[in-house]
This record gives sequence, C-alpha cells and structure tokens, in this order.
Amino acid sequence: MSTQSDLAETGRLEAFSDGVFAIAITLLVLELRSPELEEGERLWPALLHEWPQFAAYLTSFAILGIMWVNHHSMFRQIQRADRGLMFLNLLLLLWATLLPFPTSLFAEHLEDESSNAHVAAAVYSANLTLAAIAFSLIWWYVLRNHLVDHDMSKAEMRKSLIRYSLGTVIYGACIGISFVSAQLTLLLVFLLALYYGFEQVRTRGGTA
Repeated sequence: MSTQSDLAETGRLEAFSDGVFAIAITLLVLELRSPELEEGERLWPALLHEWPQFAAYLTSFAILGIMWVNHHSMFRQIQRADRGLMFLNLLLLLWATLLPFPTSLFAEHLEDESSNAHVAAAVYSANLTLAAIAFSLIWWYVLRNHLVDHDMSKAEMRKSLIRYSLGTVIYGACIGISFVSAQLTLLLVFLLALYYGFEQVRTRGGTA
C-alpha cells in the first residue's frame, strides 16, 4: 500500500495522458494517402477503392476517442496517484500509441483473400484486448490501494470491475472472430465503439 509521501495529484498524469492520446489520434491520419490516378482515371472510383483505409481510420479514431473519454471519466474518480498507478497508466498508453500500426496493417490486408487478412485482424483485436486489460488493471489497482475519492462497498467494487472487464472479454472474442472474417471483425469493433460512445453520453461519464 502506498504511503502519503508516495502519493501525488493526478493533474500531471492526466495532462501527459491527454497529450499522448492526441498524438496517437494524429498518427492515425498520417496513414491516409491520396490515391494515385492513372491517366484518364476518375477520382471518385479511386477514392471508393480506398474504403478499407477510411473504415480502419474511422474505427480506430472512435476507439481512441472512447479510450480518452473513459480515461478522463476514470480519473475523475481517482484522488491521488502513486508510482504503481503511473506505470500502469504508461502500460495503457503503450497500447494506445501502438494502435496506428495494426490499423495500417488491418487496412492494407482487409480485402486480402489469403490468411493475411485474418492475421491482421487478429493483431488489431489483440492490441485492443491488451488496452482493455490495462484499463481493468488500473481500476483494480486504484480500488485495491484506496485511491478513489469516495468510499465504495464491496458490491460496488465488484460491479465496476465487471464493467471494466467486459471490454477485455469482447475484444478477446474478436481475436477468434478474426479467423472467421476480417471485415466482420472491423464491423463489430466499430459497433462496439458506437455502443460505448452512446453509453458514455447516456451515463454522463460512465465506464467503457
């Protein structure tokens, strides 16, 4: 358990995290490229041909946006941060900043008829699963070390941990679905992001 001298305000940690999320979201758009046109080729069909890049970008933008909102909602309930929490937060940011790579990989192979599409989808889903695990670990840690700003009953703790763990289970299931259909995996992840987004608005700061 942390001593008082180990504890610090969460402001610097939140500001650093906000900056990292902003950079990660910005990196996503760098993978979008203007289509190269052959002589006489029309732009509109060429843009439609690039739909995997736009679909993967939109999905990952939504995911990172939800992660940022969820991170903000979580830290509104955390009163103090210690070194353990800082390192767990870095673990979450590791998977957030890595997301542009599997996004690019997924977009590049989404329409492949070979196993490459399934592998790319699995790598993408694994990245999201690891990020969800990091979220769960952060919340478990703050509850265990009494870093929240209000008292919670054991029932409330269990309920909140289950909410945070749901993402791990669902994204983990997407790894298996990846080997059935890469495009279905992308659709499910996008729909999941929409659900979490609407849930955040509905609960005004709930958990994802």
